[in-house]
Amino acid sequence: MLYANKLAMSYGTRELFSNVTFVVGDSERVGIVGPNGAGKSTLLRLISGQEIPEGGAAGHRGGEAGFLKQEADLSPDFTLVDELWKAFPEALGIRHRLEEVGTMLETGEGDVMELIDEQTSLYERYELLDGYRIEARIGKVLDGLGFERPDWDKHCADFSGGWQMRVALAKILASIPENALLDEPTNHLDADARDWLATYLKEYPGAVIIVTHDGEFMDKVVTRVMEIDRGEVTSYAGNFTAYLAEKKARAEARERARLRQRREITRQRRFIERFRSKATKAAQVRSREAALEKMDVIEQVRKAPEVRFALQANGRTELEVLKMRSVTKSFGDNPVLLGVNLDIERGHKVCLVGENGGGKSTLLRIAVGSLDADDGTVEWAERARPGYYDQHQDEALNPERTVIEEVREGSNGAPDVRLRSILGQFLFSGDDVFKPVKVLSGGERSRVALAKFLIQPTNVLLLDEPTNHLDRTTRARLIEALAGYDGTIIAASHDPGIVDGIATHVYEVKDGEATEILDKRKIDPIGDDGPKTARQRREAKEAREAANTR
Repeated sequence: MLYANKLAMSYGTRELFSNVTFVVGDSERVGIVGPNGAGKSTLLRLISGQEIPEGGAAGHRGGEAGFLKQEADLSPDFTLVDELWKAFPEALGIRHRLEEVGTMLETGEGDVMELIDEQTSLYERYELLDGYRIEARIGKVLDGLGFERPDWDKHCADFSGGWQMRVALAKILASIPENALLDEPTNHLDADARDWLATYLKEYPGAVIIVTHDGEFMDKVVTRVMEIDRGEVTSYAGNFTAYLAEKKARAEARERARLRQRREITRQRRFIERFRSKATKAAQVRSREAALEKMDVIEQVRKAPEVRFALQANGRTELEVLKMRSVTKSFGDNPVLLGVNLDIERGHKVCLVGENGGGKSTLLRIAVGSLDADDGTVEWAERARPGYYDQHQDEALNPERTVIEEVREGSNGAPDVRLRSILGQFLFSGDDVFKPVKVLSGGERSRVALAKFLIQPTNVLLLDEPTNHLDRTTRARLIEALAGYDGTIIAASHDPGIVDGIATHVYEVKDGEATEILDKRKIDPIGDDGPKTARQRREAKEAREAANTR
């Protein structure tokens, strides 16, 4: 069971929670939604015990709580399977001790009878911990998340960032804690892994809280949605689609009640003004004035602020923007790119798709020059001004700087007036620009990283999973801005909004090659903002077919 009781939490002058109370029962699966900075990740940290609330309490009962954070936090020198065994510390300790006891018995060290008794006790405890099935549980989860058997012996440092997050997720799932707290578990998963995870969580025996912007995933998994907004937590029964419908219905009912109340207030005030000076109506006037003073006025529902920005290329490039010829790259004994050729022209909006670890990020980093190829050439147009946005760009921010200091560092001398204007577009206004980066939420850090990146003068954007960690509204605004961008884009992304809505060319990076896909319908299924009903899916398919024939 997971709970909060009169929970209160703030950072500086910003109040995240005030008197929040809820319970997530055993076997219940709850999705947490809300804008970036609302406190979703903070709530998970409070429940897990990694942070202490200012007031009230939050936590878990009935066993352990596994917490998937947005950072992998792996041991780079451990192999994949050894890293997962760390999720079973007692069983792992018994394994090591059994090896020691076995060696001592073979060499004749120590008292034989005591060692045999200890060995027997260890075997009994190991069986009680279901230790003999741990390897099978690990294998089941690794297979479901897309790892292959040769991956088991790879070191964690050899995996890409997206695959490292899968390792962190696998550690939680394999250990099957009684309570699971998952912060953006689908960010680095392809369609197959998302589907497997959804099925796995639907059958999960414990309590689960999931923070995610992936509405389609929530539709498959959750039984309740809790929305965090302006310090309050509101609960909605059902999945994500039900939440959207119920939220709309509640807002409409509230607005009808507000309008009725406003009409009643106007009527009562007219009566008071009309009969204020009449002695015969004095009692009624006082009664109605008292009633108005006691009335709880229904406020108009405030629309949450949204980011707003536009992208414009800085200068025009030559027609042939980028040529990559016979680009090859291996990491140790693992070949990632094998003679890749790529031709990008001015105005192209290219999307690289494929499994995590397939080479998309490597290809982008070689193109921008942050990683050297083992062989091959990369030629940029003379007037090309490429800018690279890494999928972990927010992790490169200096936590000790303020928001405006961090953006200023990459602004090429832009005046603070312009910096504050741009930050305002990303919802950092007033004193918010002086907040230290270290107190920001993951989504807020992503907005700072995005603002810092977009203020740079570029005419070619290289983007690695740019919509990760963004809330639904910010993601939608970014996709709109990319669609209207008058420069060239090369993006590695699983996001169907980029693949279907922006890309003029799509390449699958797989088995060391980059192969153009001419039919987008063969790519990843419709994602979190895509159609939900069969009719909507059919209409979307017909629209794409019509677009492809133009």
